[in-house]
Amino acid sequence: MLLLSSYISEGVPEYGKDLINRFMRFFRPRNVAVVGASREPGRVGYAVVKNLIDGGYTGKIYPINPRATEILGLKCYPDIRQVPDPEVDAALISIPAAMVPDVIPSLGEKNVPVAVVVSSGFAEAGNPELQQKLIETARKYGVRIIGPNTYGIYSPWYNLSLSFTIPYTYKGGLAIVCQSGGVGMAAFGYARWKKVGISINVGLGNMADIDHSDLLWYFYADENTKAIAFHMESIKDGKKFIETAKFVSKKKPIVVLKAGRTHYGEKAAKSHTAALTASDAVINAAFKKAGVIRVYALDELFDIGRSLAMLPPPKGENVLIVTMAGGLGVLLSDAAADNNLYLMEAPQDLVDEFKKFVPPFGAFGNPMDITGSCTPDMVERAVRLAIMHPKVDAVIIGHWHTIITTPMQFAKAVVDAVNEARAKGIEKPIVVSMSGDIPETLQAVEYIEEHANVPTFFVQPERAVKALGALYYWARYAGILKK
Repeated sequence: MLLLSSYISEGVPEYGKDLINRFMRFFRPRNVAVVGASREPGRVGYAVVKNLIDGGYTGKIYPINPRATEILGLKCYPDIRQVPDPEVDAALISIPAAMVPDVIPSLGEKNVPVAVVVSSGFAEAGNPELQQKLIETARKYGVRIIGPNTYGIYSPWYNLSLSFTIPYTYKGGLAIVCQSGGVGMAAFGYARWKKVGISINVGLGNMADIDHSDLLWYFYADENTKAIAFHMESIKDGKKFIETAKFVSKKKPIVVLKAGRTHYGEKAAKSHTAALTASDAVINAAFKKAGVIRVYALDELFDIGRSLAMLPPPKGENVLIVTMAGGLGVLLSDAAADNNLYLMEAPQDLVDEFKKFVPPFGAFGNPMDITGSCTPDMVERAVRLAIMHPKVDAVIIGHWHTIITTPMQFAKAVVDAVNEARAKGIEKPIVVSMSGDIPETLQAVEYIEEHANVPTFFVQPERAVKALGALYYWARYAGILKK
């Protein structure tokens, strides 16, 4: 088994170390078994094997089916115990629910650390006894369970698409965990659109065994994970979650969208995944104690999660706004106040530099308004000055579409300024808000994110500021900044 030894001395409890061990094998497997692999297109067992192949997984794939000899060119085995490797690192089970507990002993014999059960028909279908039998059997044989009733998992850094939905290839720093398959697919749709780099995606389904708290230990240890985004319908063990999240939040930010917060949502959650919910006031208190960033909409979960994975930690509280429009600067300023950001007094030496090239009808405070008449060279100069000033700790940049400086010209100016600063060792949190016509502005948004890795938002300036506010909320909790 693998264990990142550097984390042993950091206070990780024994059960956390065990989970890190298990997930190190499971998310980075040398081999994978698909129990219930199928020869028939359209069946889940067929789709999983095809996904592993199409997703570029380079380890050994073992289809398990007693009535087949070959599936998609791979040798098929009647039982997992007959695969040639002495151990199996990861397994997915896709067979009728009633049969699932019966295959667990064979997984135990192969020392499978974690198995994903995509099969439905357990507590969510009014059969809690079968679900309990599954978990009791898994505990007896030393196997941990993700699911049942889940779409599976993705580990892009290891080209592992262990799921019946299409492969995902963008590698990055955001770990996403969804309790619902539909929400998980919404996450993938958004992520593909924004080309979000993901470290891990997990569908928890009924969450009969492994829950959000358990996964936090792997995210804590995983060098590829920079931020964590959770969709929750329930918290199985509130005390465990608070204690684990408190520990992990000191190192990596956690964003949570808690569904089922209303009477109607709670009722829907119970019928969907047999989720047990708590009062919203209790949830809020728990999240605050654990340093969790709570959001209330799916777009916020994605916006803030991906931004936290992209942004470096701030080194101070001083935030400066640079904008091409006065009205946009007002909106950004209000959003800064709403998100507990400190708009610094513009340093006089910085003001003097701006006055050398900004028209006199601009504004030379904070926001620093370089006006809609600015040229691409003026944009690049303004952004560079703001980023490189030693008293400025973070920068919010506001754009609006003009003929003088097109969206793509603006984008290239921002990218040049940011990358020049980074080449000199200056790394600060930067967010950008762009407003204008499409498709030009959307193309410019994508250009900035692709070439400078800076979170950039279209039309709604408040979204950019909210993302920066979340970063500061986490940095204060983690002790990076004084509260």
